[in-house]
Amino acid sequence: MTSVTVNSATAKNGVAGSYGGAMAIVTTLFFMWGSLTSLNDVLIPHFQHVFHLKLAVSMLVQTAFFSAYFVFSIPSAKVIDWMGYQKAMVAGLLTMGAGAFLFVPAARIPSFGLFLTALIVLAAGITILQVAANPYVTVLGKPETASSRLNLTQAFNSLGTTIAPWIGGLFILKSAAAAVTEDPAQQAASVIKPYVGLGIVLALLAVVIGSFKLPKITSAAHSLGEKVSDSIWKHPNLSFGAIAIFLYVGGEVAIGSSIANYLALDNIGHLVSSSSMPDSALRYQEALRAAAKYISLYWGGAMIGRFIGSAVLQKIKTRPVLSFCAVMAALLVTVSVLSNGLVAMWSILFVGLFNSIMFPSIFTLGVAELGPLTGDGSGVLIMAIVGGAAIPWAVGKIGDLINAKSYGGAIWGQGLHYALIVPAICYLYILFFALSGSKPNSERYAKT
Repeated sequence: MTSVTVNSATAKNGVAGSYGGAMAIVTTLFFMWGSLTSLNDVLIPHFQHVFHLKLAVSMLVQTAFFSAYFVFSIPSAKVIDWMGYQKAMVAGLLTMGAGAFLFVPAARIPSFGLFLTALIVLAAGITILQVAANPYVTVLGKPETASSRLNLTQAFNSLGTTIAPWIGGLFILKSAAAAVTEDPAQQAASVIKPYVGLGIVLALLAVVIGSFKLPKITSAAHSLGEKVSDSIWKHPNLSFGAIAIFLYVGGEVAIGSSIANYLALDNIGHLVSSSSMPDSALRYQEALRAAAKYISLYWGGAMIGRFIGSAVLQKIKTRPVLSFCAVMAALLVTVSVLSNGLVAMWSILFVGLFNSIMFPSIFTLGVAELGPLTGDGSGVLIMAIVGGAAIPWAVGKIGDLINAKSYGGAIWGQGLHYALIVPAICYLYILFFALSGSKPNSERYAKT
């Protein structure tokens, strides 16, 4: 494997177009991990039926998946110091492939615990990719357009999150009639073909990445044992950014994970009429299948927003754009919680549009001015993605408690409707980060 070394001056002053080939090949990684992450939104309602799970327990899919970011992010940063960015990307892809293939024995048994194990392995591989690819794109060109570049690559991540739930719903979720007639083993087996196919694609992509000539950015890396006079903890924008990532990912994933169950409620999506299917349990099961298709609209909004954001951020500074998006997301979630029918449905789906630029913007603001500590700072920020494990579970638990108190414990009660106020609170912190917490040291400690 060969690489092109780019020194600090070149990386700082170079034109992003000079790295077009590298950007294109790395962008495929964003697409793949986006696809696999959003498939969790289909697995959640699927496992609810196969294993007879309540909302909070089914959210363990996200807890297992996103906990891997917390466990493996710092080790991933050390892997990058040891192997370099390119080899770390290959290692991440192969680990993801192993996790995808673990879905086969998990489905054959079937075992919810083994499915969670497979998701942890899969997410460990994605963690390595995230820690490597996000800072790599950030420093691959002019610093002032870092947010724009990362938004562009994240747009293709959102392309994956848009396509995957729609295809996954067709392959994985069964109709109400089929769900009644098939045994759990048959239902669980519907995940095998999609995940085996993805495992093969991941292995092939690892070969392609390993043989490609990627530029080596020396200004944003250091070797194991190398002494650096700075510390990541001397940069408050990184610490505030880690909290912002925690809450952003938690809020975004909580909404995405809830869409199928949320829109399947009679007073929200009204996707199946009570006259055509009087039994509430069967009606909810059938509505889940229809609602899963709308998950793609939520993530599709993020994709469109990132393409728009990539252009906007060429002209407008990152912080005001992030502030605007945080305000809009908080308002839309609040409107959905306080309303019913089409207003509640479309306001929650439109949150995806304003989620769009948040992760890449928070990330680039968080690692600003870290220099050779960029990889370590990336590890901290990616570790904060564990918010996707905690907040969706909390939303599910609140929903279960409300349902248990007022709706006899049925998952089609209104508990989830009210529990979704939690992401609105997350977006308010992101507003604080955009206005104040994101200031780098050169601005925070500037003499006035």
